[in-house]
Amino acid sequence: MPSADPVTASADRRGPRATLADVARAAGVSAKTVSRVVSGEPNVAPATRTAVLDAAQRLQFRPNRLARSLRAGGVSTTVGFVVGDLGNPFYAAVAGGVERVLAAHGLTLVIAAAEDDPEVERTVVDALLAERVRGLLLVPAAADQSYLEAEQRLGTPVVAVDRQAHGLVADSVVLDNEHGAYDAVRALASAGHRRIGFLGTNGSLATQQERLAGYRRGLTGAGLDPDPALEHVGPHAEDLDAAALHLLSAEPRPTAVLAGDNRASAAVVRAAGIPLDVTLVGFDDFELADALGVSVVAYDAAEMGRRAADQLLARLADPSGPSRSVVVPTHLVRRGRLPQ
Repeated sequence: MPSADPVTASADRRGPRATLADVARAAGVSAKTVSRVVSGEPNVAPATRTAVLDAAQRLQFRPNRLARSLRAGGVSTTVGFVVGDLGNPFYAAVAGGVERVLAAHGLTLVIAAAEDDPEVERTVVDALLAERVRGLLLVPAAADQSYLEAEQRLGTPVVAVDRQAHGLVADSVVLDNEHGAYDAVRALASAGHRRIGFLGTNGSLATQQERLAGYRRGLTGAGLDPDPALEHVGPHAEDLDAAALHLLSAEPRPTAVLAGDNRASAAVVRAAGIPLDVTLVGFDDFELADALGVSVVAYDAAEMGRRAADQLLARLADPSGPSRSVVVPTHLVRRGRLPQ
């Protein structure tokens, strides 16, 4: 006879989560007594307290502290953070900065990913709001965040991170994308490059649009005419490898490339091969960039997270104040083929 599916069998053994009433029955006391014990209230007989705690441990009971706090008129201590892609080191660094600030104020961070998909953004945000989070940090993917207006009116602060919100008056913390790209292109032009390409990821995202604008402005400022054949901004990150190969096969071939983010940089490296036969500047630092001699437009991602958390805390303290926008500066880190 075939063995039971381990996942199904485990679910059958697990059963429903134990409730306060289950603990009361197991300990032979009232539900009110269990509530007093798990709340840490005094004036409970030691033997009764021990019986309740033993029963709770056997049943793996976890009190719903959020529900109890809300019933008592308290507030949630959880902050939601909706990012683009959990696999992107950029978001991990930003989240680390957020978490350190929130933890110092007794708040807990919960992270969810929208995969830069507008429909997924709404679903994930709704799920977090259903958990009554204290505040929401959001990397906007959709073209319109006006659906959050009602939640703001109910007292949930919203801070847009990395990209401005649209259709919603909200605090924000963003990078100086256009100026960072502009500086990179001017540096490449000063090093003698005249055929400078641009490889971006998702052209619908404001970050990529701003970096492309900075790239074009940098070319114009250096007396170079933008060439559409050297601009590749794909609709999806999955198309980057093909786009990088196409860019590097242009005739005449570009001698330098500005990559719109760390994923685009990796695609250029794969297309060009090692050692690189093209001068690459990446927007975002990435692992092994220094070993490969790749210059980057850098910034402090953790500081971006800290500033976002500060914005959220300030909005909790002053819900009615004017919206504020913080722009995190960038700087060019020169390596390899890009001389100091």
